[in-house]
Amino acid sequence: MPMVNFETLPDDARVWVFAASAPVDEVDAKKLLAAVDGFLFQWKAHGHPLSCARDWRDDRFLAIGVDQRTEGASGCSIDGLYRTLQGLEKAVGTTLVAGGRVFFRDAHGFVHCVTQQEFGAMGARREVDTSTHVFDTTVTTAGGYRREFERAASATWHKQLLGA
Repeated sequence: MPMVNFETLPDDARVWVFAASAPVDEVDAKKLLAAVDGFLFQWKAHGHPLSCARDWRDDRFLAIGVDQRTEGASGCSIDGLYRTLQGLEKAVGTTLVAGGRVFFRDAHGFVHCVTQQEFGAMGARREVDTSTHVFDTTVTTAGGYRREFERAASATWHKQLLGA
């Protein structure tokens, strides 16, 4: 099946969110997205093409979605996606596949990446608080990505890092 527009994915479509530890400039973003599109155009599970899409935002966030109503991604096909992204990290100069990080938007609209420990320490210093907008890279559905990806820390698991 061909790639589809991310907005056409149903709310229950499975989503994986990958976040770049550093902003990806326009040149590297073109390389990254061309390689991702190439992978998605041929992405299959158990020999069956996947109805899939991707979204790129804020020079950092790559969401990959699969409409599981037609065919679900298998463990092997998901491993292939992760391997592809890990293979692209050096070419675009950032880490895409890693955990333990917090992404937040500052008062000027810039997105930052820090460790969970650093975010907690920033909270203790009152540099961030529960009104700070954070990005929840743990969302797993297209609907969740659309509605809950960027919200105030008070509405996410991030509030625990702030002792709230």
